Amino acid sequence: MAGEIAALVRAATSGRQPAQPGGGFVLAGLLGRGIQASRSPAMHEREAARLGLGCAYILLDFDSLGLPDAALPALLAAAAAAGFQGVNVTHPFKQQILPHLDAVAPEAAAIGAVNTVVFAEGRATGHNTDCWGFAESFRLGMAGVPLGCVVQFGAGGAGAAVAQALVQLGVRDLVLIDSDAARAQTLAARMAAAGAPVRAVATAAAARAAADGIVNTTPVGMDKYPGLPFPAALLQPHHWVADIIYFPAETELLQRAAALGCRCLPGAGMAVGQAVRAFELFTGHKSDMQAMAGHFGAAA
Repeated sequence: MAGEIAALVRAATSGRQPAQPGGGFVLAGLLGRGIQASRSPAMHEREAARLGLGCAYILLDFDSLGLPDAALPALLAAAAAAGFQGVNVTHPFKQQILPHLDAVAPEAAAIGAVNTVVFAEGRATGHNTDCWGFAESFRLGMAGVPLGCVVQFGAGGAGAAVAQALVQLGVRDLVLIDSDAARAQTLAARMAAAGAPVRAVATAAAARAAADGIVNTTPVGMDKYPGLPFPAALLQPHHWVADIIYFPAETELLQRAAALGCRCLPGAGMAVGQAVRAFELFTGHKSDMQAMAGHFGAAA
């Protein structure tokens, strides 16, 4: 494992130098499955270059590497040993990674999921930048939409962050639905205990009529998992629809919603927002949201 990571690092960093003398070099990456279409390398490397830093951002794809989920702690340790400043974490590891960290920042602990790990002083500390990323994207792209009742599909690691963001944005009734009903119940109970207006239901049929908006936080719709996260008949023209997937840029869900006249929010905004915060955690340098969005678009 360590040898494989070392080889990836050598290949990714060969010949790379900081854009400015003394600018420093940043080594980071992404842990997940089916992530070859990720635009994270482009965002982080181009933003680093804009700031005069050298950067290599490496995809640590469990599918490409042929690794089982059980290899997560070994891969995390190998990345730290290879000199990574940190790694982002995506499906399916945002919750699985928690037991393998030395510390978890308060915002990530409250959400119960980690999407960014920082290595420093021999410790791995988990953070969550997904919540801020989704909330900022929503504020910019969905201003003025009704927030009475929102139905969210998915209660995993990304779902927990988005649910927290929706509550912070002012949703008055958040309904959670997950293929694993117990997972939705657990997240709803934990958030409700903290005073959040969150509940879990088995199916969306009961909530559909009252719903103002629908949010997909499941992986269904990704290139690797094509399709819809729920029956298309549940969509209505009065719904606004948000998806956190960004590859493909327009999921089947968003295509169908747009055809009905629904107001839509694609996943690109959350992807950019979470990267802004993660970049700052990795490098100690403040990044620019507009510049990051430009990097994201240029990588299409």
